[in-house]
Amino acid sequence: METSIVFKIGVLSILSFLIAFFCTPLLSHFLYKFKLGKQIRDAKETPIFSNLHKEKEGTPTMGGILIWGATLIIALTFYILHFFFPGSFLGDLNFLTRGQTLLPLGALIIAAILGLVDDYLGVKKIGPKGGGLGMLYRLGLYAVIALGGALWFYFKLGWDVFHVPFVGNFEIGFWYLPLFIFIIVATAFSVNETDGLDGLAGGTLATAFAAEGAIAFAQGKFELAAFCGVIMGALIAFLWFNINPARFFMGDTGAMSLGIVLGIIAMLTNTALLLPIIGFIFVIESLSVIIQILSKKIRGKKVFLSAPIHHHLQAIGWSETKIVMRFWLISSITAVIGVVIFLLDKGWY
Repeated sequence: METSIVFKIGVLSILSFLIAFFCTPLLSHFLYKFKLGKQIRDAKETPIFSNLHKEKEGTPTMGGILIWGATLIIALTFYILHFFFPGSFLGDLNFLTRGQTLLPLGALIIAAILGLVDDYLGVKKIGPKGGGLGMLYRLGLYAVIALGGALWFYFKLGWDVFHVPFVGNFEIGFWYLPLFIFIIVATAFSVNETDGLDGLAGGTLATAFAAEGAIAFAQGKFELAAFCGVIMGALIAFLWFNINPARFFMGDTGAMSLGIVLGIIAMLTNTALLLPIIGFIFVIESLSVIIQILSKKIRGKKVFLSAPIHHHLQAIGWSETKIVMRFWLISSITAVIGVVIFLLDKGWY
């Protein structure tokens, strides 16, 4: 049984990679043709950041379309094949179920569309500080999507149990709703802040989804594990073209949607307290932004030359590829640590 599940996840992941990989020329042509390129903020507002990234202005954004687009194509294709040809090989590749993957897929697409609008506003320089939605508006959108997910979990799935590793499960009732919203908003914000260097968000997200996929598999949530595998396959294809120098950027349509979905998967596997370990880089990135903002407001001075921290490291002389590679290594280690803690907590050793 488990061998067939592993085969299914492998096939779906490879198909997702191939779809995303071979759709890249079409997307690239479209983005370049309509000049949907990244706009760098005014040097007067962010002199260090603008100086570091001025050569990237005009590079197409919205590359995240590849990731969620391939995931949606795979999910709908095999759901339809399962509907018309149940019991067939192709029909058995379906992984779309109400209990495991319908919510994360729905959240992925809704958040991706909102992120796409934000990317477009940024390209056209519509909005504050050079275009796009401000931080408060983004946080508000994250919260609205998270609220929908929280209500689904609480009322549709009947979930109000929160797991603390090595301690146990706690039924927290209505408090599950605000906790769910906080976790989703925090994850989405953190992933979005990490998306700032070529390949950085894509690589760290790949390791995080791999860890959550492994945990889902260990829990017997095989459809959710397959969903993680599909996203990973598309992420790897995206990374092929996003490593330095990037052919295009992920954009909010990718970072926003994947951050929200990662948080939802952590709630589905009841591993929310392991997520800060699995996604350690995301935590460091968002903390650096929060510290910078608070320091500027309270002390009137900056802690970092530029935030998030990957820009600070650039400013002190680290090359972009060195930062990305080292962050990838750290995220790989912490993802494994997260899975090991999960296994120890379950007594599977």
